[in-house]
Amino acid sequence: MEFSDKIAVVTGASSGIGKAIAAAFLREGATVAGIARRKLATADLSGERFHSFLADLTSDQDRTHCVHRIVAELGGIDILIHAAGIIANGTIENTTLSDWDTMMNINVRAVFHLTQLALPALVPRKGNIVVISSVAGLRSFPGVLSYAVSKAAVDQFTRCSALELAPKGVRINAVNPGVVVTQLHRSGGMGEEQYQAFLERSKTTHPLGRVGQPEEVADLVLFLASDRASWITGSTYSIDGGRALTCAR
Repeated sequence: MEFSDKIAVVTGASSGIGKAIAAAFLREGATVAGIARRKLATADLSGERFHSFLADLTSDQDRTHCVHRIVAELGGIDILIHAAGIIANGTIENTTLSDWDTMMNINVRAVFHLTQLALPALVPRKGNIVVISSVAGLRSFPGVLSYAVSKAAVDQFTRCSALELAPKGVRINAVNPGVVVTQLHRSGGMGEEQYQAFLERSKTTHPLGRVGQPEEVADLVLFLASDRASWITGSTYSIDGGRALTCAR
């Protein structure tokens, strides 16, 4: 029970990687505050140590209110996990300003603002932060312009914040998954048949020959949030079956 005395906040906890991370922290004894747009009620996320907080992460007011509630009700924050995010197709020619702003608001602005809001609680506890980024933050891919730019932004946010927070004893790292089986692409508008074809093709674009599972990403996040990683900060960790090592194909 590695996190039995810790309070972990996980955004995007209703599905996919965020849900797997929240469930993993619960199994390791943490008190978990799960933030999502919809009610969290599953067998994996239940019990007296799990607390659900509904918030629209595009809203400055919702983010502020949510963090204040968590600190007031749970007593503090030891770990902040940014797992909420969206993806959408679009090129330099057809991405609208509205679509661009939506991507940046959720994938970048919310990460910045929630971190800023949580720091008064994290600093006294010398807590730590993990950001879920993407292989698209490290490598260039066509057709997902705003998504890739948003993930490159949070990678740089991680590195710059690490330098600024290190003197206060607060660590921040990012993980950069390849294709993981979640609802992300479906929520981004990909139909079921198209998604299954995408997963099948992804077996050929990831050198290890398969896509990832949310629980694999959760295991890496737990390590980075633990005392075993106490000398690691400002790093971006690929967990992608080797995808970042390849050329575009």
